[in-house]
Amino acid sequence: MYVTTLLMRRFLPMVLFAALLSGCGSHPPAVKEKLIVAAAANLTNVFDEIGRAFTAKSGNEVIFSYGATAQLAKQIENGAPFDLLAAADVEHVDTLVTERKLLADSRAVYALGQLALWIPNGEQSGIHELKDLASKKVKFIAIAQPDLAPYGQASVEALKNAGLWDSLQSKVVYGGSISQAKQLAGSGNADAAFTAYSLVLKDKGTVRKIDAAQHHKIEQSLGIVTASPRIEEAKQFRAFVLGAEGRAILERSGYLLP
Repeated sequence: MYVTTLLMRRFLPMVLFAALLSGCGSHPPAVKEKLIVAAAANLTNVFDEIGRAFTAKSGNEVIFSYGATAQLAKQIENGAPFDLLAAADVEHVDTLVTERKLLADSRAVYALGQLALWIPNGEQSGIHELKDLASKKVKFIAIAQPDLAPYGQASVEALKNAGLWDSLQSKVVYGGSISQAKQLAGSGNADAAFTAYSLVLKDKGTVRKIDAAQHHKIEQSLGIVTASPRIEEAKQFRAFVLGAEGRAILERSGYLLP
């Protein structure tokens, strides 16, 4: 009896330790997967900030994939592993809802975008209003591809409504997204760029907001991907964007609120 007790005292801790190791090997700690949000390129700055605020509040980390709205929508149609789409329009979101690629009850307009003309060299460029783009000093004007980016479509509409499209079309160079159009001007490959006001709000140079009456309303909507394995986290992010904190960030970042 004494020997048995002695053996138990000596070997029991070792048995328990081995069992603990075995349990850890069979059931590794669960790693929380990050939420993946497909977001229109105009949101690059503001959603980075919203993402940090959301993570700080919820503990859920977010990865953003920025691009032209049409391209992101096509990727979702083809099964890209996104959890939520934040588009620069309502048309692509509504189409994906009809195709049951996005949850119908998650569709919401979260912001109204503002179109702006950005002139990196400021007043010395001689560009003070849209008609000045016809000057011989202006060689290239950057615009996002209108068939890919709603801001690009709005840019063409604004020039047409101002009676300038025919005379300026030969100067236009296209970027694959609104942020790429901005990069063309920022790198010196264009004298000015039509872009989202939110992207140039704090940049050097001159920024001229375009009269909203000159183009269609830029309603930006979002929706949760039907096939997402992180529906609950996506709902939390949606609620944050539409809530007081998200709206405040959007407003101070150059967006109008619906």
